[in-house]
Amino acid sequence: MKKGIHPEYQVMKAVCTSCGNEFELGSTEKEIRVDTCSNCHPFYTGKQRFTNVDGRVEKFNKKYGIK
Repeated sequence: MKKGIHPEYQVMKAVCTSCGNEFELGSTEKEIRVDTCSNCHPFYTGKQRFTNVDGRVEKFNKKYGIK
């Protein structure tokens, strides 16, 4: 690698704007703000809802004759 052309890689702090959780990452930036993290994202917290929106599943099943 050429010397003097690469940014300095360092341990930095990432902050979640939704819940305020802070965690460390490696990056060339000093601080990063993220909208959601694993602490507040519905998929990771188990609060994710699987809903049948507008009967799409029933419509598909009816269209293709699936019982």
